[in-house]
Amino acid sequence: MKRLIVIAAMAWASLGVAMAQDFSEGSEAKPWNLNGEEKARFTAKVVDVLCELSGDCADNCGEGRRQLGLVRDADDALMIVMKNGQPVFSGAVADLLPYCNQAVEVDGLLVGEGLPAKLYQVQRIRAVDGEWAKTNRFTKDWGKAYPDEAKLKGPWFRKDPRVTSRIAAEGYLGLGLEIDAAFIEEEFGE
Repeated sequence: MKRLIVIAAMAWASLGVAMAQDFSEGSEAKPWNLNGEEKARFTAKVVDVLCELSGDCADNCGEGRRQLGLVRDADDALMIVMKNGQPVFSGAVADLLPYCNQAVEVDGLLVGEGLPAKLYQVQRIRAVDGEWAKTNRFTKDWGKAYPDEAKLKGPWFRKDPRVTSRIAAEGYLGLGLEIDAAFIEEEFGE
């Protein structure tokens, strides 16, 4: 695991060199007024980030269980795609997975200030010369996977069985239920 972290850190640091280029031409991305935001439209290949960095590759980009990214055609920079076009802050794997290992054109925002490289928020995607699609698949796919939870009120992450089971086992801080209880008592107790 430490080896993967070192590889990821080296790759992350090397991305900063590739960020000087302007990719805003033709972008129709909607601004979010985020720190260091820049519109960016470019062609790239959709990749499994772990495969790209370490050679640990899985069929079909991990079938949605791995972080996906974009290797930009203009400079071979690995773009870390952290978000889709929805306001639910769910990531973009559901939107990128149908294009695993394919050439695409994307439009969105490069975001970040003071990082070695900016992160990417993809707002729309298409196969090269194909029709544009909005990147909003997460909530639809999540609702199909968890139809009972989707009917409940509140944000998806408060209802997601994967999240709630981890909290039940490890606490909100992920450090164990006893540490959670002590923290809650110390911070919010009377």
